[in-house]
This record gives sequence, C-alpha cells and structure tokens, in this order.
Amino acid sequence: MSWKILINDGMEESGVNALKSLGFEVDTQKIPQEELSQKLQDYQGIIVRSATKVRQELMDVCPGLKFIARGGVGMDNIDVSYAKEKGIAVINTPAASSRSVAELAMAHLLSITRGLQDANRQFSGGDQFSALKKKWSTCSELQGKTLLLLGFGRIGSELAKMATAMGMTVIVNDPYVEKAILKIKLGTQEVEIQLQMVSREEGLPLADYVSLHTPYTGSALLGTDEFAIIKKGCFVVNTSRGENIDEDALLNALDSGKVSAAGLDVFQNEPHIKEALIHHPKICTSAHIGASTLEAQERIAGELVDKINEIGRAHV
Repeated sequence: MSWKILINDGMEESGVNALKSLGFEVDTQKIPQEELSQKLQDYQGIIVRSATKVRQELMDVCPGLKFIARGGVGMDNIDVSYAKEKGIAVINTPAASSRSVAELAMAHLLSITRGLQDANRQFSGGDQFSALKKKWSTCSELQGKTLLLLGFGRIGSELAKMATAMGMTVIVNDPYVEKAILKIKLGTQEVEIQLQMVSREEGLPLADYVSLHTPYTGSALLGTDEFAIIKKGCFVVNTSRGENIDEDALLNALDSGKVSAAGLDVFQNEPHIKEALIHHPKICTSAHIGASTLEAQERIAGELVDKINEIGRAHV
C-alpha cells in the first residue's frame, strides 16, 4: 500500500510498526494546526486524537485524503458529515478505551467523596496532622448513594457495573437509549439488570452523584438551570467533554455549597484552563487522561490498524 499517513497526535509504537508492515508510509512528526492546510495535501490519511481539528476548510484543500482516523471515541474535532459527503472515510475506536475512562470516572468519584484532592494538597505531618485528620473524618461512602449517569453508552455502562458493585443505585438519562440494561457476569453466568430511566429534570434532584458520558451536542448538560435543581450536596464528575458543563455555573455551585465537589478530566478551551478550576479545593483534576492507559492505547492502536487496512484494501 503506497498511501502516506500522518499520525499527528501520537500513536503506540506497535500500531506505527503494524501500519509500516502493511506497506503504508507513516509520518509521526506533528504538524501544527495552522500548517496542515498546506502540508496535509501530501497525505492520503490522517490519524488524530482530540488536539488536531479536521474541518471542512482543511478537507477542501486536501483532495487526496482517503480517511480520517480518531484514536478514541468522540469526534467533535472532525466534521464527520462533510467528510462522508466528500467520500472520505471516518473511523474511531469506540470500544477500546471504555474501561479506562470508566475506571478514571470511578477514581474521581472515590477521590471527591473522601476529599482526597484537598487532602493531597494540604497533607503534612507534625502539628497539621491531627487537624487534617479531623477535617476529613466526616466524609461519607458510595454505598447506598444514587448515581445519575448522563449518557449510557459503552463508558456509562462500564461505570454502572462498577457503581453497582460498590452498592450504589444507578439511574440513567439518555435520550438515545430506550432501555438501560446492565449485563453483569457472575462466574459463568450473565445477569441482566434493568436500570431506571429518568429525564434530567427528574434525575438531578434525586442524585447524590452525577457523571457525564455523552458527546457535546452544542449546549451544556449542566448549566445554571440544572445546578438550580440539582440535589444539594451532590457530587459531579465529567470525563466526557469540557463543554458539557458550564464552568462558571459549576464554580458558583461549588462556592455556594449546592455542589459538594467535582472531579474533572476535561475542560473548555484545553489546554488553557481556568485557574479557578485548577486550584479550587473542591475540584479534583486530571489532564484529559481518561483513555491514557497502556492497555487502552494498545487496543486503540490495534483497532485503528485493522480499520485502516480494511479501507486500504477496499481501494486496491
């Protein structure tokens, strides 16, 4: 295969080597966004993560482009419909990172429940030790609490399994899902549990925890109106898209005590993140690392190679 592929946001070495072994010419040197309109014209394929944007204007000046591959789930940074109109294949890896993102969401749930984000910043020995021990001795547990999932795709359902195992009650809001069926393996048997479906307006006043697992569709899922009806003392976790939460509204809810704490892996305008979010004592932060595990990256690379090979063979 004589196609030239640009891997612009990085890829596991195993995937790079696999593409080369299939005959593709691979370039892993990152090209800045502002230079892509000129330099991408030499390539037949581009592999991106969330940093590089592939919009209509870029496709229009790259007539030789055969495919756009996204290493991950969301494709907000790609004009998918326009690409398909132009006959450009668009692929992603929706299943590869689900477990990793769900585990990070659970880590945030546990961290903000026990106040670990603030404890880690303040922890010291000596005279401070007893005072800090007393400060965080009033935290609660996940068991017996209600978790509202905004989105019940692969990641949401993975988190639902973990939350159920922790003894939480899971309720679901997803306009694209008719029934929220959770499949759990117990030994050699598979058990199905039907979770309660609710509207956002119904679920927010009930939930002790809210976790977001949907792509951004043009408006925030949690804004001023939603924080007005959310259960007082609720905990919020976002590992989906930063735009899904109105950050100013979240800060107001945290400062007023309406929201107890938040765990954020994603932000608006990354990497230019508001200082108030980074340093807030009630916010546990991570740097958009939901899919950044060794296992997920290997799965992503393998899935992309298989799909790109299929596209290449179809053009022979």
